Amino acid sequence: AQVFGVAACTMGASPDAPYGADLRAETIRGDKPTEPADACWASDETPAIIETVTDQIAEDASPERDAGYRTEIRQQIVRPREQIWFRTPCDAELTPDVVATLQRALAARGFYQAEPSGELDAATRAAIRAFQMPRGLNSDRLSLAAARELGVVAADFGQGTTG
Repeated sequence: AQVFGVAACTMGASPDAPYGADLRAETIRGDKPTEPADACWASDETPAIIETVTDQIAEDASPERDAGYRTEIRQQIVRPREQIWFRTPCDAELTPDVVATLQRALAARGFYQAEPSGELDAATRAAIRAFQMPRGLNSDRLSLAAARELGVVAADFGQGTTG
């Protein structure tokens, strides 16, 4: 039991444990969503992905030179920059106690190195980004899915069921 406690409290590089949910699944591209009406949303931009393409183009022989190839290098946009939207905990939910809980949860996973302050400061935002990035969301705004995975907000168990 002590080994697990010590391992959970280490402050270092990101843990090698398997990553959680793919947060991209909960993103919406384009205009700001309007449903559900009581939801809070954040937006971010995905960067464009550009690749460099090198082509070897055959050239015919001419009286002045032998046949050969010339190299042509160009850049090609693989994916354009896009605005994405994702659900977030509402500002009223991010009380100092909740933010301190978030900081402790990020620290337990090796993403946050400071003492919990309850403030959503630059160090906390950097830790949020570091936690979310390998899950497919490159943003320092806390997504609702990441908050649930961290245990900071309640999961919606039983949502949509009667009982």
